[in-house]
Amino acid sequence: MGESFVHPTAIVDAGCELGAGTKVWAFAHILHGSRLGARCIVGQNCMIGPDVVIGNGVKLQNNVSVYTGVTLEDDVFCGPSMVFTNVLTPRSHVSRKHLFAPTLVQRGATIGANATVICGHTIGEYAMIGAGAVVTKDVPAHAIVVGNPARMAGWACQCGEKLHFDYNDRAQCASCGSQYVKAPDGQSIADAPK
Repeated sequence: MGESFVHPTAIVDAGCELGAGTKVWAFAHILHGSRLGARCIVGQNCMIGPDVVIGNGVKLQNNVSVYTGVTLEDDVFCGPSMVFTNVLTPRSHVSRKHLFAPTLVQRGATIGANATVICGHTIGEYAMIGAGAVVTKDVPAHAIVVGNPARMAGWACQCGEKLHFDYNDRAQCASCGSQYVKAPDGQSIADAPK
């Protein structure tokens, strides 16, 4: 897998950890205390930290800032210029660092280009946030959400394809063949029993 790569114009503060095979591209800045796993890609003009934890295989496209209070689990994808926040009521003249609201993006989730994630929420595993969406509440695992505010538009397979459920609330992914079943309340899905 090899050592990490840091572009000559990027800045990685002392005390940061970069996993094997991680690449940090031009004009990115990783602030003190931040930890990135293996095989991450940090695009041009990204900012991370301080004290941010990012899992393995995470991809941050150009112009993404990951602020204190945001945690990205393994295999998360952040599209170009998407935005995280970490304070609900910011004022330039009032320090609210003690009010950072944590945001958790769970394994395999995708956040589309120019989307905004308001702090204090969890984006579930393999959820798909549409480009330009504004996330104002928790997003269930595998949910597809779009719009402002973001609202449900369907369910996504682990591979990223949209699922189509039959009258028995079961779906089989047309791309990879994975099978899912909706919970009785319709608010979540799970792998179908074999």
